[in-house]
Amino acid sequence: MRLKTLGLLLALSFAPSLPAFADAVSPAIGTPYSSVEGISEYRLANGLRVLLAPDDSKPTTTVNVTYLVGSRHEGYGEAGMAHLLEHMLFKGTPTSDNLATELSRRGMQFNGSTFFDRTNYYETFPANADSLHWAIAMEADRMVHSKIAKSDLDTEFSVVRNEMEMGENNPYQVLWTQLSAISFDWHNYGRQTIGARSDVEKVRIENLQAFYRKYYQPDNAVLIVSGKFDPASTLTLIERQFGQIPRPARALAPTWTEEPPRDGEREVTVRRVGDSKLIAALYHISAGSHADYPALVALSLVLADTPNGRLYRALVQGKKAVGISYMPLGLAEPGYMMFGAELSKNQPVVPAREVLLQVLENLRRHPVTEQELTRAKVALLKSFEQTLNDPQELAVQMSEAIAQGDWRLYFITRDRIEKLSSADLMRVAESYLKPANRSFGQFLPAAKPSRVVIPAPPDVAKLTAGYQGRAPVAQGEAFDSRPANIGARTHKSQLGNGAQLALLPKKTRGETVHGSFSFSFGDEQNLRGQETAAKLAGQMLLRGSRMHSRAQIADKLDALKASLSIEPDGQSINVSFKTVRGNLALLLALIGELLQHPANPVSEFEQLKKEMLTSLDNQRSEPLALASQALSQLLNRYAKDDFRYAPTQEESARRIKSARLQDLKRFQQTFYGADHAQLALVGDFDATSVKQQLAQLFGRWNSQARYQRLPSLPTAPHPASIEIKTPDKANASYLAQLPLAVRDNAADYPALLAANHILGVGGNSRLILRLRQQDGLSYGVGSRVVASSFESVGQFVIDGIFAPGNLPRFQQGLAEELARLLKDGVSEQELDAAKHALSQGVQVALAQDNVLATWLDRQLETGRSMAFTAKRLDDIAKLTVADVNAALRKYIDPAKLSQAYAGAFQIRASTGALR
Repeated sequence: MRLKTLGLLLALSFAPSLPAFADAVSPAIGTPYSSVEGISEYRLANGLRVLLAPDDSKPTTTVNVTYLVGSRHEGYGEAGMAHLLEHMLFKGTPTSDNLATELSRRGMQFNGSTFFDRTNYYETFPANADSLHWAIAMEADRMVHSKIAKSDLDTEFSVVRNEMEMGENNPYQVLWTQLSAISFDWHNYGRQTIGARSDVEKVRIENLQAFYRKYYQPDNAVLIVSGKFDPASTLTLIERQFGQIPRPARALAPTWTEEPPRDGEREVTVRRVGDSKLIAALYHISAGSHADYPALVALSLVLADTPNGRLYRALVQGKKAVGISYMPLGLAEPGYMMFGAELSKNQPVVPAREVLLQVLENLRRHPVTEQELTRAKVALLKSFEQTLNDPQELAVQMSEAIAQGDWRLYFITRDRIEKLSSADLMRVAESYLKPANRSFGQFLPAAKPSRVVIPAPPDVAKLTAGYQGRAPVAQGEAFDSRPANIGARTHKSQLGNGAQLALLPKKTRGETVHGSFSFSFGDEQNLRGQETAAKLAGQMLLRGSRMHSRAQIADKLDALKASLSIEPDGQSINVSFKTVRGNLALLLALIGELLQHPANPVSEFEQLKKEMLTSLDNQRSEPLALASQALSQLLNRYAKDDFRYAPTQEESARRIKSARLQDLKRFQQTFYGADHAQLALVGDFDATSVKQQLAQLFGRWNSQARYQRLPSLPTAPHPASIEIKTPDKANASYLAQLPLAVRDNAADYPALLAANHILGVGGNSRLILRLRQQDGLSYGVGSRVVASSFESVGQFVIDGIFAPGNLPRFQQGLAEELARLLKDGVSEQELDAAKHALSQGVQVALAQDNVLATWLDRQLETGRSMAFTAKRLDDIAKLTVADVNAALRKYIDPAKLSQAYAGAFQIRASTGALR
């Protein structure tokens, strides 16, 4: 049960500088208030706390502002106000336009999110003084000058409502909402941050403005700057922009609602359209700052990790469920943890429930072992280390520690995890995992109720006072991520069997290494009828080798501080991973073992089939999945036994059910090999020794089957409008596709990319401005263009979500925007913004080592180099309005779109093509 990240993440581009405040500059900040492991805190006279986390090894900078206000602070009739206000803060100030548009024009990545205890906003951009100045000035401006206007509220509330409807389509979200609601009598943790539909729709602008003025102030905020920047000049900039905001006269009172001890079990049943089943148990726990919380997190992994957790072994391997989920929430005040299981439609609920509760509430009979404790600690500490090595992620993660009471709690929690004993885990299990503290099950009278008293949050100021932490993480080099330098630093070669290598060694923060390997196989004839075997064979690779079980593989990856993904992708097996320099050789050896010596255990094979069938069941009533299937069938060019054919949900289910383990083994033995592989590494490693090891592992491993890349066949346009009814789904989906005769190296392809960006990419796209900002119809709508690197086969796609009752308005708005774009063309201002955003997007991508490794892998496959990327950037920079309008009118014809609408419609969709 994943936490829902609320807000908007868009690829973004120039906006006018924001004005400085007129007040006098306050005194210099001075020495740090506190410094821990390379992060320093400063405090302004107006109460603003400032965290600086410099890291020159990444050519990007992240600015994050966390406000200590969330749904916990909402009053009666205000459910959802904190989240609605998050949306409104992108609407601009008296001296700035819509900030989503402004951020887009600067090519920045940004996000805003709201949760129980906090709201945060961040933007990431290639490191430069101008962008940093603009971001700091913008955040200072919107802290106290946001418009919060009635005109913006009138359209934005329906966008938020559409976001609510999106959550209503998610069974996990629905169960989480109702289960938490019955678990709290009084505290706001019992209601979801997204809020109540009625409160959001009926909120008074005066209440929203008062909420903003109360909580959006410097004494209730923490500003974080991480990545590449100059600390001294940045402090001066922050002091100049934020220091002039006066400290507010009002005093914020702490929240004081406490939940009384529980009198017994609670239960809720949710009945909605769907196919799979979910069960979950919720238990009240301590605040995230309490000493019990790290033990509860570790206990969660012991119980619910996949594949090593007790619940996984008892329920999934015991064939009573198909998947396990867990969620320990570390909040500012006493919160809760949840454990869940997903069942297929054929698995009964009662036995699964009995096993779930037996495992959770009877640890005294089966105490936590030292092996389980060690495994949990290694996994958790690996996560801490990876976050500390990623400045952008660290800035965002700090918001959660800040919400608990102090940013240093992040490090204190890590320290507490290191010191955990199995006795600690048993103590918290016996304290919290009791029937009387559980929300799940019937109400049963009890002669002698068992009450659990949740400890109060500790004094965080006292807890963190004087905390020093440990030595900062080792820094990497200040790497130049421009294409020319990447090309010059990358060593390309071949192994004896033809496998291609691209090695880019460099010094990185925490000595991290990222890899991307692709192993291609088969041709059109020998792959006929093999689509399901290929998919299942690839999915089995991480489920056991001849030397290691699935559980042992998971343990080994944690011990190596590694993340590893092995996934089938069409005509290849794709391997992506991350580790540290000292463990790279062991990880490469493990990858070689998994690929070349799979064990294919029968139990894992049967479990995989159940998981895939359950996933298909979940899609049978999902609007987007049904719309995508309908268009795939409409535009299909391949026979059903062709490897490129996209089967329907029913066809996939039949194929999976009839799949045999011997077919998978035969596929692996026949098709797997490295003679048509691409191996790319980026990070801290020794190129000579790595090349030697790769030659030993893969240089003589060849496929027994002939290989020839499968071409994508061109498809003619098929104008159509398909309506699909999905009862009881509050959110509807729209999907449109248009085949294009274009290759990604065509002379006019950059112009087509720019045209598409203007239409449907980013916060200032035509579709967003019309259907979200102006009409308030859709939380998310956009377009994209894709094209093959090998033949002239491409596709133009539009997708969006909306409330079913808004179908006619959605159709009208979409049709009008397409017609206007084709008739009037794009403007110079729009083109300048698109060119800047496309260029910035490439720069940000090349600064991420995991993305760069995939990029180099792909270049090996296509026979290209960074010179192609540099030329693409140059071609984009030279684009003219005439170029873009010509490409737009050459390729895009709304009358030829294949369209699908899926939702709980009361009226029929228009059957005509968009014109």
